[in-house]
Amino acid sequence: MSGDFLARMAAASHARVRAARAQLDESALAESCRQLPAPPVLRRDPRGFDLIAELKLRSPAAGRLAAADADVPRQVTAYARAGAAAVSVLTEPERFDGSLAHLAAAARALAPLAVPALRKDFLVDPYQVLEARAAGAGGVLVILRMLAREELAALLACAHAQGLFVLLEAFDEPDIALMHEVVVTHAAPATLLAGVNCRDLASLEVRPQRLLELAPLLPAQLAHVAESGVASARDAQAVAAAGYQFALVGSALMRAADPFALASSLLAAGRAVRGKACDVD
Repeated sequence: MSGDFLARMAAASHARVRAARAQLDESALAESCRQLPAPPVLRRDPRGFDLIAELKLRSPAAGRLAAADADVPRQVTAYARAGAAAVSVLTEPERFDGSLAHLAAAARALAPLAVPALRKDFLVDPYQVLEARAAGAGGVLVILRMLAREELAALLACAHAQGLFVLLEAFDEPDIALMHEVVVTHAAPATLLAGVNCRDLASLEVRPQRLLELAPLLPAQLAHVAESGVASARDAQAVAAAGYQFALVGSALMRAADPFALASSLLAAGRAVRGKACDVD
């Protein structure tokens, strides 16, 4: 069933690329990207733990998280002011109510704060990397198991050419094995992040224990990102203790009455644990 879900998402993503290309061909899109200033840089905090806060209006598992006319700049600015290192923006329209307009609005709001936006979607074509760059993003998510090797290579090459960081998303051990191969062959491994998404794609249930089980398998030379399963200070402490340097948090922040306060508490909890680990080392 997980394969069916990703296959549907991939097919829909290919259809969106075809429609977009009919409006603007790839060479014109690439030229528009060349006119842009350098994308924002992802900066890690020396305290050893950072937050990628997410803008997500709907979740297939949890349903609607925010109104369709949500104040995107206000939400992402709260994240940045709390100390988020980056903001992930869902752009998938059918299951997540996302759009490139949300990404562009977020990037504009974050630019004065020097915080990059990350395009989170089911990317299948380098054209979508160019779309992210044109919208002002500093990074993109790449789901390893969705892509054939040549598709993966093309996406990573385009991201590298555009100066974007890449969050490589894994769900299990075979995904992580592929991640290791990518690290060896990539031209700039320092621009890669190693992510584990602990959501079960068949049931859509979150299984936080998977974050702890898979952490030791991740490439040691990359920063590790815990995706899904982090909603509280205690969760942040657990993943930080397991060696993660980032937590990507979406639904909890979107539901929070005070996203600034929750983001701040997650960062404080994770950094307290990472600080103790550094002291021991």
